[in-house]
Amino acid sequence: MRVSIVVAVSENGVIGARGGLPWDLPDDQQFFKDLTLGGHIVMGRGTHDSVGRLLPRRTTLIVSRNPEFRVEGAHVFPSFGAAADWARQEGVTELFAVGGASVYAAALPVADRLYLTRVHARVEGETRMPGPSDPGEAGYRLIAEERHPVDARHAHAFTFQTWERDGAPGNTDTATG
Repeated sequence: MRVSIVVAVSENGVIGARGGLPWDLPDDQQFFKDLTLGGHIVMGRGTHDSVGRLLPRRTTLIVSRNPEFRVEGAHVFPSFGAAADWARQEGVTELFAVGGASVYAAALPVADRLYLTRVHARVEGETRMPGPSDPGEAGYRLIAEERHPVDARHAHAFTFQTWERDGAPGNTDTATG
């Protein structure tokens, strides 16, 4: 099973502000939707609460330390590791870690791939991405990149990057489309 992290990060490492995203980037939201539709996503309880609902047409795994926490239509686990174990037993081919910071921190040591949106701005926010700001320092290499300028729908320029850990499942070449 491939473990992938999907995250948008500002230049100063911010991923969240006031329980939500500190920017509105419609193309990044569409990228997230296209990538995860039909898949399995794992998120922390705080991220689930900020979204306010289950995302349609995805299997949702929620990490909560509260053993009484339940969400109809979702699977709840006490840790990221327990969620990943369940997904592996279910034959899931790719598990997407989609936030927040504690889920990212648990996923980083085992993640095979990072779908990283670099937001070209310094923003205010209390939630930061754990780990090094350069995925190369954590054993990943850049395999794809696509830049997006500021436009009428996007107040910030951003770049989609795909990073893959050397030796990750399915990592057979140095470029993807």
